[in-house]
Amino acid sequence: MSLISVNHFSKYYTVYKKEPGFMGSVKSLLVRKYEEVKAVDDISFSVESGELIGFIGPNGAGKTTTLKSLTGLLYPTKGEVSVLGYTPFERKHAFLKEISLVMGQKNQLLWDLPAIDSFILNKEMYGIADKTFKSQLNELTELLDVKAFLEIPIRKLSLGQRMKMELIGALIHNPKVLFLDEPTIGLDVVVQKNLREFIAEYNKKYEATILLTSHYMKDVEALCKRVIMINHGKILFDGELSKLIEQYAPTKEVSAVLGNKISEKDIVKIGEVKRYLAPQITLRIPRAHIGDAVKKLIEIGNVEDLSVQDPDIEDVIRDIFSAKNPQES
Repeated sequence: MSLISVNHFSKYYTVYKKEPGFMGSVKSLLVRKYEEVKAVDDISFSVESGELIGFIGPNGAGKTTTLKSLTGLLYPTKGEVSVLGYTPFERKHAFLKEISLVMGQKNQLLWDLPAIDSFILNKEMYGIADKTFKSQLNELTELLDVKAFLEIPIRKLSLGQRMKMELIGALIHNPKVLFLDEPTIGLDVVVQKNLREFIAEYNKKYEATILLTSHYMKDVEALCKRVIMINHGKILFDGELSKLIEQYAPTKEVSAVLGNKISEKDIVKIGEVKRYLAPQITLRIPRAHIGDAVKKLIEIGNVEDLSVQDPDIEDVIRDIFSAKNPQES
């Protein structure tokens, strides 16, 4: 049985809609108009033990709603959700001891107290033995390099330091399932990299199951072999990240340093020009024609250096979400 199972899950909200202006306010006193918003609409997927999955989509796609439902903060309008064999919204104590949710835009630790005080509070809430608590705290603070900041009030820490403390607070009870919602948002590139390395190490060492949402595709690329893509409450793709690129990016990018200047007439026969500032050129070429195109480029361009790579994942994702009908991209 899958560790996480989502079957035909939907979450709908009824939203009040008011006409603008004073007259709109008067009308709303007599007749109120409502509309149904489908935050998540009939999605299904499963997650096996130890998987680290990227759950990606634009703002309003349904990512956070799904994560909140998996942790029991919301209940489904339709369908079934199961985590570790529990029904999340029942919020059983045994279930809550096995999961954790970290939201990059929400503080869960006590703002005016040192982090260590919040960790001790979590220790008592989760019933963690003294020896286990000390061992786990020591290991996590060393991994994240924050031992020196344990006794400083949270409000006086930098954003990166606070985020590391939030992770420790979420992991101090060694949960089997970890939900990370934008854990690197607003952080500088160095701290982002450090957190990515920590998450990967934690997943590997404890075989924790992790569902990660992030707008930073570098997070997803570095951590996740499998991705689930959601938009407008529906799943567009569920599979390996490499397959996503193959499916939605039919071209590869060929970059070269040319020994000869090539005419525009010859260039268009090889592929679509993305950049050309002699002697450097970058072309978009259909995957099926890469071999022939590279051969021709070498022949007529006297190529001195050449590389072939997939397009930037950020560009691929942006193109998918900006398409009118992404499923037909």
